[in-house]
Amino acid sequence: MGKTYESIDAGLREFIAAQQLFFTATAPTGPDGHVNVSPKGMAGCFAVLDGHRVAYLDYTGSGAESIAHLRQNGRITIMFCAFEGRPKILRLYGRGALHYPGDPAFAALRGHFGRAEDHGLRAIVEVDVERVSSSCGYGVPLMDFVGDRDLLDSWADKRTPEKLVEYRTERNAVSIDGLPAYPVADPGLRAPGRAVSEGGREPASAGREGLRPVDPADPLVPGPVRLDGSTSPVSG
Repeated sequence: MGKTYESIDAGLREFIAAQQLFFTATAPTGPDGHVNVSPKGMAGCFAVLDGHRVAYLDYTGSGAESIAHLRQNGRITIMFCAFEGRPKILRLYGRGALHYPGDPAFAALRGHFGRAEDHGLRAIVEVDVERVSSSCGYGVPLMDFVGDRDLLDSWADKRTPEKLVEYRTERNAVSIDGLPAYPVADPGLRAPGRAVSEGGREPASAGREGLRPVDPADPLVPGPVRLDGSTSPVSG
């Protein structure tokens, strides 16, 4: 049944380490705008830093909704579900900060992750956890883990660092609600003069002008689901 915890204890760390998938939920400030939920996989992308801090690796994808919301208000919830073994749902509520490649905090956090791939990595999201709670998970189905997809890595491997910056400039700069998302004013990866770490302090100032229409040929924009599961996932 439901339970709250003082912190992420050893038992919860073990539970988190056993999960192959987690979800992040963010939303813009106010009654309007779109709530976003993103699935996150790939082994070694999540790290428990201490009892009240966690972080995850954020790779280039077709969207940047989570980044936009974190820049605006910092709010985030992370959820883990047990798809095998004893049922359990774990939620971590907190405030997130964004650290970009080249930032001192990015370099300091990078070694906490088991995943070594850097190509395509656009940020590390660090979360100060304010509330830790679990629920029964009785309605979550049992599923077998087959393996991680390599599609996101193979997509990034086909592009030079310059092409990835170009992609982020075209696709990740603004959220679907017109909020500023990935800071791409500086070709070096982040806007000049921006704070090293961002999280919930920047007002929404971008409008919908300049938004590009969705390109069906973009391999990271989801298309019809095929039976072989080859449709590329959205990363947000």
